[in-house]
Amino acid sequence: MGVGLGGFVDGILLHQLLQWHHMLSSTNTDRIGVKYYDPHTVSGLRMNTVWDGVFHAVCWLAVLLGLAVLYSRVTHNRRAVWASRKLWGWILAGWGLFNLVEGILDHQVLGIHHVHGGRYEVWWDIGFLVLGALLLVGGWLLQRGAPAFDPGPVSGTGPGSGPGEAPRTARGA
Repeated sequence: MGVGLGGFVDGILLHQLLQWHHMLSSTNTDRIGVKYYDPHTVSGLRMNTVWDGVFHAVCWLAVLLGLAVLYSRVTHNRRAVWASRKLWGWILAGWGLFNLVEGILDHQVLGIHHVHGGRYEVWWDIGFLVLGALLLVGGWLLQRGAPAFDPGPVSGTGPGSGPGEAPRTARGA
């Protein structure tokens, strides 16, 4: 979930609200030969918006997958999981992992965009990587110091495991 949520923060804040970059906004200087779509023209902005949409769809799928895994594993006391330091630690770690992978791959290796293009783009990119490392380490430390969360038995694994059912004893079976 953290990877998807981190991607949403990147896309909503940097692509849409601040409009510092789009998915293909630096392909005029990229390292892989992607056609340049100037985000300052209507046709270029349209193509960048399409790729921003693809990026958001992938983020959405990552969050849905994370929620599905979480829901399948937590079978009791579901409200308590949202207060769990383990959950929030791993969400922050996932966000940090997103920043590190995206920052290294898209900004440095492929060069398809930068956090904030221009004269100081390298410093913005470094700051993005530092933030990713801090989120990853901070999230890991947060979850590491948290008490274990017992998600309960895997649903459907035996008698009495359904919602609202009391566990059956050998005599009551």
